[in-house]
Amino acid sequence: MEWRDQGIVLASRPHGEAAAILEVFTPLKGRHAGVVRGGASRKMAPVLQPGGQVDVTWKARLEDHLGAFTVEPVRSRVAASLGDRVALAGLNAVTSLLIFCLPEREAHRRLYGQTEALLDLLGQGDVWPLAYLKWEMALLDEMGFGLDLGECAVKGREANDLSFISPRTGRAVSRAGAGEWADKLLPLPAPLLGEGECSDGEILEGLGVTGYFLMHHLAPEMGHKPLPEARARLIRRLEQAAEG
Repeated sequence: MEWRDQGIVLASRPHGEAAAILEVFTPLKGRHAGVVRGGASRKMAPVLQPGGQVDVTWKARLEDHLGAFTVEPVRSRVAASLGDRVALAGLNAVTSLLIFCLPEREAHRRLYGQTEALLDLLGQGDVWPLAYLKWEMALLDEMGFGLDLGECAVKGREANDLSFISPRTGRAVSRAGAGEWADKLLPLPAPLLGEGECSDGEILEGLGVTGYFLMHHLAPEMGHKPLPEARARLIRRLEQAAEG
């Protein structure tokens, strides 16, 4: 069994004395693991850093075996995160969430493209937080928990004052449609609708909404595992950056 693809390094860990087990996210094979012989060497360690773009060839005797990777570097994204606490936290949040929720060996081509585009923006602090928020929305959508913000769940298209989101269904609700239930609904900040100037506060509010659905809708499907701490660290970094 053999295939070749290009992908994003999600994680690597030591395996034996000299090898490493590598997890990559590729458009054709999804999240896939394999052994990299010599992966623990000083030469290979920089290549196997999370977020790196690599060309991989996977071989195994049988399809269900762990198999072995041959890895060639395409480009590193480490430099974009060096000295930038938000970028580093963002890189860790993205790779950790993908490991958390992606099933093994299942292709998610659209999400792969969105992830690659997001990681290429690392270090661009003026656009990255909003791009990350949109990526979390895409992740929820890809996993089957997308937000439905096209019209009011109560009054349909006749309502143009969408202000809330149902925490149960993820559907938008207008101010008029919410009525006395408004205090039980989640806010619908402008960035989730692709509107407004997207201030730091509004982006953080949007991440509060996507975080709710990650925690209360997606995580239960993953066996009630807690969300990766890396995401919480990113939110703290973004809050600190907004305050500073």
